[in-house]
Amino acid sequence: MDGVPESHNGWTFLTNHARVLAAIADNQSARVRDIAARCRLTERAVQKIIADLEQAGYLSHVRQGRGNTYQIDPGKVLRHPTEAGQGLTVASLLSLLINDEAHRAALSGEPTHASG
Repeated sequence: MDGVPESHNGWTFLTNHARVLAAIADNQSARVRDIAARCRLTERAVQKIIADLEQAGYLSHVRQGRGNTYQIDPGKVLRHPTEAGQGLTVASLLSLLINDEAHRAALSGEPTHASG
């Protein structure tokens, strides 16, 4: 896949939960299959992450036909104690992730769904 980093072992800077949330923010009606492909995860892993995010109140969904439309709570404070103490929100995290993705796509000439 063009523009996708090679797989690697070890740690990463972003959790899979953050990556799934960013993928949903980019396309709130994305299918689990598409989120999984974008995040390089299994569909089962994405389903579990979505359930985690919904249970914690970061995400909700409405069934529309055969698919879902997701709603993110942008004012929800990030889960880690150090971020929670600073009042950093989901919106601030997504702003960084989505704006960065849009910037990289613009530089490479790739289309993007990010709306800033």
